[in-house]
Amino acid sequence: MMKFGSKHSGNAPIKCTVRLLDDTQLLDTEFQINEKGSSLINRVCEQLDLIEKDYFGLRYVDSKRQRHWLEPSKSIFKQIRDMEADNILFSFRVKFYPPNPFRLKEDITRYQIYLQLKRDLLHGRLYCNTSEAALLGAYILQAELGDFNPEEHIDNYVNELKILLKQTLQLEEKIMEIHKNDLKGKTAAEVETLFLKKACVLDTYGVDPHAVKDQRGNQLYLGINHTGILTFQGSKKMNHFSWSQVQKINFEGKMFIIHVILNEDQRIKKKQTIGFKCPRGSSCRHVWKCAVEQMLFFTFPSSSDVPNVVSGGGFFSWGTKFKYSGRVEREILEDLTITRESPSVTRVGSLRRKSSSEPVTPSNIVINQVGFNSLPRLLTNTNEEYNSSIDSSTQIDNSSVLETLLEGQEITTPKIEEEVNHEEILNDHLLIDFTTTVTDSSSLIQSVPNQHSGQKHLETMANQNSRSSLTILRQTLLPIVFALFMILMVVIILLESDFDIIATIRKAPEIADFKKNYYEPGKEFLMRRFIRSKTF
Repeated sequence: MMKFGSKHSGNAPIKCTVRLLDDTQLLDTEFQINEKGSSLINRVCEQLDLIEKDYFGLRYVDSKRQRHWLEPSKSIFKQIRDMEADNILFSFRVKFYPPNPFRLKEDITRYQIYLQLKRDLLHGRLYCNTSEAALLGAYILQAELGDFNPEEHIDNYVNELKILLKQTLQLEEKIMEIHKNDLKGKTAAEVETLFLKKACVLDTYGVDPHAVKDQRGNQLYLGINHTGILTFQGSKKMNHFSWSQVQKINFEGKMFIIHVILNEDQRIKKKQTIGFKCPRGSSCRHVWKCAVEQMLFFTFPSSSDVPNVVSGGGFFSWGTKFKYSGRVEREILEDLTITRESPSVTRVGSLRRKSSSEPVTPSNIVINQVGFNSLPRLLTNTNEEYNSSIDSSTQIDNSSVLETLLEGQEITTPKIEEEVNHEEILNDHLLIDFTTTVTDSSSLIQSVPNQHSGQKHLETMANQNSRSSLTILRQTLLPIVFALFMILMVVIILLESDFDIIATIRKAPEIADFKKNYYEPGKEFLMRRFIRSKTF
């Protein structure tokens, strides 16, 4: 596959594919090398006849399998330059889920929110108990198939349709029961409204789960939406830090850090710093950007008030600077310029059968590549329901649990999917690829004369480990030594030089106290040791 190079012609347009919220719809388009992300986003929204476009964005996966949102204010080419030139895929997705979808001005915008939530339900991000899942599934069925028809809808007509991530027979029977008895006569628009009313009050509404670990090493999911930052462990919501409690968000390496103020009672407020470890530095930076954008979009009164945000810097690094682009939610809701008559919604039946596959797109050509806009499933608690507080009368079956699925990996085998999940969660340098496993007797016989090959392989691995240890030592020890040396030079210049400006600084009580109690005794001690060594 050809990748972008420095010799790429500045006049030649770059072709790309945009997958819409309905997987059956693909948009082939192109962009210029100096074109900004906002131009491509606007073009897609125009194609969909969307005016309230600030809630949406384009997502992509880089060559290192890290997801990103296309930044509107930056060049598209500079953001995706490490991707394969003939394999550029963007996914049109809801970026900011409106707290109340019914405050949107146009039905066509609400329909896109509905498509996104239907997709979230299918891929396991919109977690709910079995009774809620059956109700939401029945709404989708009514919107897609219309009223129950005994001549057309015979036996288990839900069995071949993809509605939920895990569909058991008991859950399908519950869906069909609701569809048959409770939704007769309701139009697609009416059941979509019911679906939105139910979905927007769930804890995981608008949550795109990020796999992290807490300070004890426990596996968690971190969710970020309009309410704040949430943490989930297995089937239990652990914490919810509202945006009013969050004072600062930053990251350092793989650590995502939030600074919150918690109210222990009406009078006492406690400041607390909480850190979560991400699989890689790039994923931590992605989580930080998502959190900052969500916080700015839903809490600031105006985009002109939004400051530039910097985080991730250290003694030897500049850190990551993020500049918010676009309007905030309050500006969108107060926008009075939308005066057109609301366009009609063209609904496309998008329920796929279980035996069918998604259209062939660049994300499915490479089968061992992580999906283009989702995180891997949690490797534990895969058979638990997200909401554990389910009444026994409504609980149907544990196999109907919803879990996060790789959207672009629906057609992969379980073995490949498991390997991808491990690769996402574990650190890259801890993975060892054993691709030369002996699989038949002939290869085993051929390997017998080379008895020393295994020993050589172990020696090679040992040398690699030692080299990596030396590299880590150089990367950590030398900067520390250099930093200490520079600090020592600054102290000596400050306390020994005769410049007037420095002399003024030296008169400060703290500096004078430091010189008297620490610097002078230390200097005397070193001088005595030096003189003694010269005497001997």
